[in-house]
Amino acid sequence: MELKDLVKVLNNGETIVSGSPLHEVMHRSSQEALRITAELNGSYHDPDAVRQLLASLTGKPVDKTVTMFPPFHTDFGKNTTLGQRVFINSGCSFQDQGGIRIGDDSLIGHNTVLATLNHDITPDRRGDMHPAPIIIGRNVWIGSNVTILPGVTIGDDAVVAAASVVTKDVRAGTVVVGSPARVRRSVTD
Repeated sequence: MELKDLVKVLNNGETIVSGSPLHEVMHRSSQEALRITAELNGSYHDPDAVRQLLASLTGKPVDKTVTMFPPFHTDFGKNTTLGQRVFINSGCSFQDQGGIRIGDDSLIGHNTVLATLNHDITPDRRGDMHPAPIIIGRNVWIGSNVTILPGVTIGDDAVVAAASVVTKDVRAGTVVVGSPARVRRSVTD
């Protein structure tokens, strides 16, 4: 089993069984992500060097308009896609095995957690992992200390208020607040 096999299974939403060959690939892949994030977070890097490290982490080109302020944490990295003019503030943690897509012009606040894996609820299967993607649309503003759970889509132009926990999809052009996050108003109200 190789990384490409794992990413295909993850993107199909298939369960990763604890102790399976795919689970082993996931753990091996995490070592590269931990090495790259240690380099990223270990000393100052200019914006171009940060983008180069992000490209190494994701395995994809990162547009020159993307800005990220370390520290940044991930235990995978290979299933994140960043649009243009994305800003990721310091202290964010992306668990991207299930897939994270961030649209153009989106802002991600301090200490945001994007989690795309759930463990099985059955005690004897607790080590099994169920992936589901997080999709953040265009021109979205995620406030500080937000947590977004697996399978959530945030629509274009939406705002997620600071310290919210997002458990369900957020409609485009709405402001959500709280834990769990609920629609408070439209962005144009």
